[in-house]
Amino acid sequence: MRVGVFLAGFDPKRGGGYTFQSDVFRAFATEAASSHHTFVALCDSDAAIKFAVACGVRTVRVAIYAARERLRDVLKRELPISRRLLRRPSRIERAARKADVQLVWYLDGGVYEAMDLPYIATVWDLMHRSHPWFPEVSSSGLWYGRDEATRFFLQRAAYVIVGTDAGAEEVREFYRVPAARLRKLPHPTPSYALHAAAGQDKARVVQLGLEEPFLLYPAQFWPHKNHATLVLALARLRDKHNRPMQLALAGSDKGTLSYVRHLAKAHGLDSQVSFLGFVSQDDLIALYRRASALVYPSFCGPENLPPLEAFALGCPVIAADIPGAREQLEDAAILVDPGDPGKFADAINGLLSDQELAQRLINRGRARAARWTGREFVRGIFAILDAFEGVRRSWADQ
Repeated sequence: MRVGVFLAGFDPKRGGGYTFQSDVFRAFATEAASSHHTFVALCDSDAAIKFAVACGVRTVRVAIYAARERLRDVLKRELPISRRLLRRPSRIERAARKADVQLVWYLDGGVYEAMDLPYIATVWDLMHRSHPWFPEVSSSGLWYGRDEATRFFLQRAAYVIVGTDAGAEEVREFYRVPAARLRKLPHPTPSYALHAAAGQDKARVVQLGLEEPFLLYPAQFWPHKNHATLVLALARLRDKHNRPMQLALAGSDKGTLSYVRHLAKAHGLDSQVSFLGFVSQDDLIALYRRASALVYPSFCGPENLPPLEAFALGCPVIAADIPGAREQLEDAAILVDPGDPGKFADAINGLLSDQELAQRLINRGRARAARWTGREFVRGIFAILDAFEGVRRSWADQ
């Protein structure tokens, strides 16, 4: 088959989304020769084109998301009947047909317009369904449009990629996608973390204005990322355990940065919380290597990349006990109720007081990180393509 791989956006400031796409695409480019299928990258930005060309993959430009298409999408969302009345191939489908693509693989976890061409969708989370109260998925009518688009997109997919059994259950429960069309491929451990070279980690940490020991939380400032729990846990560490700790927060502002700053100030933690903003990959490696622990209280999953990055770089992990976390992280992390700052404080204190426990987690984490990489993920995709090939040959291109 001729397969189109869609690369979306491709901005490093997307955080985990960019890391996932770039890592899996690199692995795909390396492994593509082992598949008998042919491939083309469908790119919607100059950055994506540049990246795909550097990986040695032929590219096709997807048209810019024009104002008229935005209007049409709004009408389709608000007036479902307009999906039939305004039927026109999406910009992605038009690019795919121009390149004689027979199947499209949406590499990232975004939601796009359903198309008549067969396609593989990837689901990272269904947060708007599992946590519909968060403003980033509910405010200003956003929830309704997102839910409608997701329903059409997933129900039309030939296959839906999920990372955990918990994720598969959500897709089945929320959108009634048959189990036969679900395929589980866990998030791969990012290669930059698995193969990080030695560096001046301590010097980098000092340049960032940090003093050791410190805790690390790399996450954009969305409400669901739950920075508030860590601020309150830091106060509990100081007041209950007599253990004042530094907390390094790395990530771009998505609406809650000022609130978290205010919360830290209100609890007298101004000098203990460092707001680093977006950091480079080299700085992030140094932070993982020098941190006493990654503390990851995000309410949403079912999978998250930072714990895998921490595993690969020898950083103990304390993470939120959410659906999918035990499957993803196994016995290599301490799991805590994300809504309980006291339990997070107790877990941090317990870890910092027990070096043998910390070393056990580091050893288990390294083993877990090495077990599933981009290479295994891509080979799973190739197996799906091989299975669908017998179906796709049933009709000629239209």
